[in-house]
Amino acid sequence: MTHRTSILALTSAALLCATALSASAATLRYANQGDLKSLDPYTLNETTANAHLGHVYEGLTRRGKDLAIEPGLAESWEILDDGKRWRFNLRQGVTFQNGNPFTADDVLFSADRVRATGSNFQTRVPADAEFVKVDDYTVDVVLPTPNPILNAQWDTWYIMDQEWAVEHGVEMPTPASAETPSFAALNANGTGPFSITVHEPGVRTVFTRNDDWWDEPEHNLDEIVFTPIASDATRVAALLSGEVDVIEPVPVQDIERVRASDRADVLTGPELRTIFLGFDQDRDELLYSNVEGENPFKDPRVREAFMRAIDADLIRDRVMRGLSTPSALMIAPELFAYSDQFERTAYDPDRARALLAEAGYPDGFEVGMDCPNDRYVNDEAICQGVVSMLARVGVRVNLNAQPKAQYFAKVLRSGGYDTSFYLLGWTPGTFDSHNVLNDLHGCRTEGSPRGETNLGGYCNEEVDALIDRILVESDEDARNALIEQAYEITTSEFAYVPLHQQALAWGVASGVELVQRADNQVLLYWARKGE
Repeated sequence: MTHRTSILALTSAALLCATALSASAATLRYANQGDLKSLDPYTLNETTANAHLGHVYEGLTRRGKDLAIEPGLAESWEILDDGKRWRFNLRQGVTFQNGNPFTADDVLFSADRVRATGSNFQTRVPADAEFVKVDDYTVDVVLPTPNPILNAQWDTWYIMDQEWAVEHGVEMPTPASAETPSFAALNANGTGPFSITVHEPGVRTVFTRNDDWWDEPEHNLDEIVFTPIASDATRVAALLSGEVDVIEPVPVQDIERVRASDRADVLTGPELRTIFLGFDQDRDELLYSNVEGENPFKDPRVREAFMRAIDADLIRDRVMRGLSTPSALMIAPELFAYSDQFERTAYDPDRARALLAEAGYPDGFEVGMDCPNDRYVNDEAICQGVVSMLARVGVRVNLNAQPKAQYFAKVLRSGGYDTSFYLLGWTPGTFDSHNVLNDLHGCRTEGSPRGETNLGGYCNEEVDALIDRILVESDEDARNALIEQAYEITTSEFAYVPLHQQALAWGVASGVELVQRADNQVLLYWARKGE
């Protein structure tokens, strides 16, 4: 499909080659603004957590430096029975880090576990897909209808060891809202290039080279030491002092200072993530508002008013310092061929006030807003800007900004979608519009993974019907036309307020070589560090 071609052009392996690199092994020290709370690979579908755990766990597929799908724990696959059966030939001779062999039983177990209650990855595997063990190293996936993108996001559906999970009583996934960590949240057992030997949540996690890994390593690392550093200033100071080798992100205001130093540089590039605002459109009365007996966000005029009240260009210029691209859609333009057919709704605070008055709120209203403060680039500052802009049209926002562990535990399905108004970011796991529509716009239905990250409960049955058609349509032009129809509906109903695609900014010490992909996964199994 064309979306892969655009990604190849976008992610042409932005490499930083500083000094001549030694072949000797090394310790690489990495700091991120957020923590790694759970090691359970089905707890939190979030890019940074997926990248961390991708050093330890692996999927049946993986994605290369150019984001193209490659064989992983499955050596090959073929599509049979007019697209309704996929056969996966598993890699033989692979062991988990505790020595247990990897077999078809682990795939079947992982397929059940990832779709179980508490998993944040239920849309990775269709609920109606039947996994059939042909033999120890062959698995068939039987589908009721063809699905041409079945394995498009299986690089982050990590396969777990059934025997290990049963032994430690972690047959079920650990939900993000769990107050007591499970064994799988504190320990890991994968097939990947590193194992986790130390995990102190909030303090540090140590990844140690797995000498029994089935593939040939490209890195020269003995270990990776990850330390969460929430403070922007402290994180940059650690890079410039030599205490750490890699940081993500570099605050936009510090990029030139880092580049001017003689100790580090900054890798920048476009990212595929869309930052957006969402509303609770499901409840009859908002959880956090002074409006009683009704939900203002059920009225599309109120949602449009919020869209028109927010100046995405000003956020780009003042908050992001030019390092963002205002968006008309809930997907990066590189991932949808017809994105140029859509224009962002114009900033117009006067029209916003008029729309609120038409909807019955001439004096505005009060609403609570949930926002992470350590997940996206300048996330809390963006939310503060939104609060100020909405205040100008009479909407009083009570901002609740908190670390991502607490934020996700509150707003996701496992927390009961406990939010009225929120900021979130989304990179489609398939790099395709079906993921955006299915996960963020699909109607939430009991027992179905559709709409899993549709925190506000937007629902349009016509959009759901289009989602079903998009999934099985193999003709590219026809498929894009269906996607266009779906986006025309969702944008006209102001299902969300897309803000922008943020830019990547990684700080890298001299002597370190990294690959920067547009999905913003910091994958250190490609890293090399000189002496």
